[in-house]
Amino acid sequence: MATEEKPIEEKKTLSFVEQLVEQDLAEGKNAGRIQTRFPPEPNGYLHIGHAKAICMDFGVADKYNGVCNLRFDDTNPTKENNEYVENILNDISWLGFKWGNVYYASDYFEKLWDFAIWMIKNGHAYVAKQKGTPTTPGTASPFRDRPIEENLELFNKMNTPEAVEGSMVLRAKLDMANPNMHFRDPIIYRIIHTPHHRTGTKWNAYPMYDFAHGQSDFFEGVTHSICTLEFVPHRPLYDKFIDYLKEMRNETENLHDFRPRQIEFNRLNLTYTVMSKRKLLALVTEGRVNGWDDPRMPTISGMRRRGYSPESIRNFIKSIGYTKFDALNDFALLEAAVRDDLNKRAIRVSAVLNPVKLVITNYPDGQFEEMEAINNPENEADGTHTITFSKNLWIEREDFMEDAPKKFFRMTPGKEVRLKNAYIVKCTGCTKDADGNITEIQAEYDPMSKSGLEGANRKVKGTLHWVSADKCHKAQVRIYDRLFNVENPSADERDFRELLNPESLKTISECYVEDYAAERKAGEYLQFQRIGYFMADLDSTPENLVFNKTVGLKDTWAKQNK
Repeated sequence: MATEEKPIEEKKTLSFVEQLVEQDLAEGKNAGRIQTRFPPEPNGYLHIGHAKAICMDFGVADKYNGVCNLRFDDTNPTKENNEYVENILNDISWLGFKWGNVYYASDYFEKLWDFAIWMIKNGHAYVAKQKGTPTTPGTASPFRDRPIEENLELFNKMNTPEAVEGSMVLRAKLDMANPNMHFRDPIIYRIIHTPHHRTGTKWNAYPMYDFAHGQSDFFEGVTHSICTLEFVPHRPLYDKFIDYLKEMRNETENLHDFRPRQIEFNRLNLTYTVMSKRKLLALVTEGRVNGWDDPRMPTISGMRRRGYSPESIRNFIKSIGYTKFDALNDFALLEAAVRDDLNKRAIRVSAVLNPVKLVITNYPDGQFEEMEAINNPENEADGTHTITFSKNLWIEREDFMEDAPKKFFRMTPGKEVRLKNAYIVKCTGCTKDADGNITEIQAEYDPMSKSGLEGANRKVKGTLHWVSADKCHKAQVRIYDRLFNVENPSADERDFRELLNPESLKTISECYVEDYAAERKAGEYLQFQRIGYFMADLDSTPENLVFNKTVGLKDTWAKQNK
């Protein structure tokens, strides 16, 4: 039975996160104020999984007239540096989002230290060495009931250059028999002597992520701390530390208001790639990819370099939505979003990737014509440019067949085809080398069939792209495939390095592009007509042009894998 189509104007349902936010607003929580944060650790480049979090954090703040701040959770100086900070700022701006303020967890090291001292003084923390295991109740530390004064003395020793890394930790005194391992007297401070990228050598003891994260949210006035599902078991600890903070501040009469609420959603996982920063860092440091912004990487900078638009990434994230269940998203869905967006914004240019010479035998020697080409049929405001036509042209080798089947509508002897933006030509023959390889194709043009003239109106089934062999530029083109050979490398027991696709990068050096394409820079979206979407690479120079293939015009991957 046919089902009635839903009207396009139907109101979009709220995500469960938005429902919880609206519930808090309806109850008057936080005096009706909305404040979120995006809290990256500056220990790597952002990837598309972070983009999903960014869209939610900034999107909620924007939708409910709040503010989203940026906070770098820089509590581990051994893995952090300013290069990562600068690139994170750049990536968020490129995605189209604006933060209210920029904060650092290190801004609160003094406050966190004072809070830890308060916990020790109130019997909620102690200096020790051991912990329980994830599956059995923890064994209480022999130091669990150490006198407060001794704990204070040892804690201060932890923050000296003489303290030995790993010799002591500060633990919260909670519940060693709790089924949630995060509650079994978790470590909240450890000794690290590596200089910090902002505070230098001022500190020798640093707070753990779980001790800094929620407290930083509280200090800043965050109302909704939105994160991914792996933090669900951390939430009771997050809430417990904030309870203690409110107790320290004598705010227990209003314990359940004016505090951040942690909400978790599913991570973004993509087929044929990995999102682990550890694995991505290994790919970079071991030289298996060409840096964090390699166009095969799932990083924001890699996708930008490949030619993805920020709108396409945001549209993809919007299409997959937010749930409480982890899923594996098909890479083809991301490519479809990219293809759909670039169709609206890409400038159409001519490029030949597998060239063969086409000579228009009846075209005057030494003559050149400037043909008008529409930049973007999807947007008239993008205007036009000119492409030079001449006697000697390059066309794609696969656009010619000497003995063609009936339904081959490209170039073949005795048949007419239209050269895009130029003339209708009829193939008259070809020249081969001693091995039978075609080295040249000959054709004659109809001078009255130029685009715009009456003769151009006759029906010709095939239209080919071309560039003038006399007025073009040689270019290198990089064709990218999936980074890994298996659909879900994270679930594979083998070392992830064994799963890399050796064919993920193919470089073509003998390509030719028209003058207008040669002038385009990195950041300008292009469609090589009849081939796909491309962008000039950051390596490209006027003398050595380099283009990255962003995505094909059609999903050829699906056909290959049927």
